Amino acid sequence: MEAHIHLAAMQACLGEPDILTKPEDMAPYCIDQRRRYKGNAWAVLLPRSVAQVQTILRYCHTHNIPITPQGGNTGLCGGATPLASLNGKGFLLAMGRLNRVREVNTADNTITVDAGMILAQVQQAARAADRYFPLSLASEGTCQIGGNIACNAGGLNVVRYGTARDLVLGLEYVLPNGTLVSHLQPLHKNTTGYELRQQIIGSEGTLAVITGATLKLYAQPQSVQTAWIGLNSIQAAVALLGAVKNRFAERLSSFELISDQALALSAQYSQHTPPVAAAWHVLLELTDSLPQAALDDPLIEVLSAGNWLNAVIAQSDTERQHLWLLRENISAAQRHLGASIKHDIAVPIAQVADFIETCAQAMDKLHPNTQLVIFGHLGDGSLHYNVFLPHVLNNAVYDFETDINATVYEQVLAHHGTIAAEHGIGQLKTHWLTKVRSTEEIAWMRAQKDHFDPHHVLNPGKVIPATD
Repeated sequence: MEAHIHLAAMQACLGEPDILTKPEDMAPYCIDQRRRYKGNAWAVLLPRSVAQVQTILRYCHTHNIPITPQGGNTGLCGGATPLASLNGKGFLLAMGRLNRVREVNTADNTITVDAGMILAQVQQAARAADRYFPLSLASEGTCQIGGNIACNAGGLNVVRYGTARDLVLGLEYVLPNGTLVSHLQPLHKNTTGYELRQQIIGSEGTLAVITGATLKLYAQPQSVQTAWIGLNSIQAAVALLGAVKNRFAERLSSFELISDQALALSAQYSQHTPPVAAAWHVLLELTDSLPQAALDDPLIEVLSAGNWLNAVIAQSDTERQHLWLLRENISAAQRHLGASIKHDIAVPIAQVADFIETCAQAMDKLHPNTQLVIFGHLGDGSLHYNVFLPHVLNNAVYDFETDINATVYEQVLAHHGTIAAEHGIGQLKTHWLTKVRSTEEIAWMRAQKDHFDPHHVLNPGKVIPATD
């Protein structure tokens, strides 16, 4: 009876076409990408306006109804999946129908968009205005910009442009009680007290539902140079990073580290021959907003000076795309192989080599013959550290997760790192938050949650550790 009454209220707000109640229609929304977390809800709500989002949140706040916000459902930590412990109570709020460009402002170099826009569509809208939006992820064809902001996504161009947090100039969001906060003006400076926007970014939908954003744009790259370098050690990769940064400064956009195991997996999946043979690989990209900038000769000089000569430099856009395909297909190749224990981590760049060596030794003691697939953004010290157990390539591998996580995270913390670099906490890592945040910091997080969402109905069970 309770669900029937609340469904009627949502139907009055949205109308029948924008509410999904059939199990087969709701199923894709109620399970995460890795098919690890599965929840349920009374209905999936598909609002088409900010006003409808306000009405939904206000109603759920008043009636203490759990509501789970969801963008493109590409997250890896269960942050956008309803908690199974809710037993289907509440609603799932899918933002995909709020998907328009509101304004392109070339004077301020900004684009203002709805939160439900697909990241690739934002990139395309920027190109149509002869501008460049640099956030780039393997999932950019399906992830939504609101979700990217909610998780403070990083991606391939962090070295030059920073994370989502650095690309957001203005934000619009709805608080749990339905109040709209909208600061979408393209202000490049604003020092009027505390900046609530920065608390919303990265809060994974636990403090507010993001409905719009004003994003920074840049000049389109006119010159691009892409190179794949094979190296015998991570120390050599770190040395190469320093040399390239020193020579090219802000022209360095991407600097990706790829293990030979990760490359072999992707090459087989992609049906492409590996560019070079080596224990470790770096895919780097230089960009310049000036046309016909000579980047290849200086890059060759840097590679020659350091004796990093096991390299392929793309001579055409097709060759460049082939190199990037090998990097971008690593995740898909892993899914094709089977289930694994994934870690989205970061350590200081100077610590990466020692972390990988000592963690591999610890993993070998815990589970001999594990297959480690390691790749990531060495330019900012973040890694995707994935553990496969060859004899368990299905979801039964999660039975081994507690010990594997403890081993990996012990090494991460010993190397002054973090357990979440760009995928967030979700429901996967809440119990680990106390290891990387102080008692005072977690108390502050709880105070913010209690203030904005006193009934804890907005994305319950995510990010904040459960109290004893």
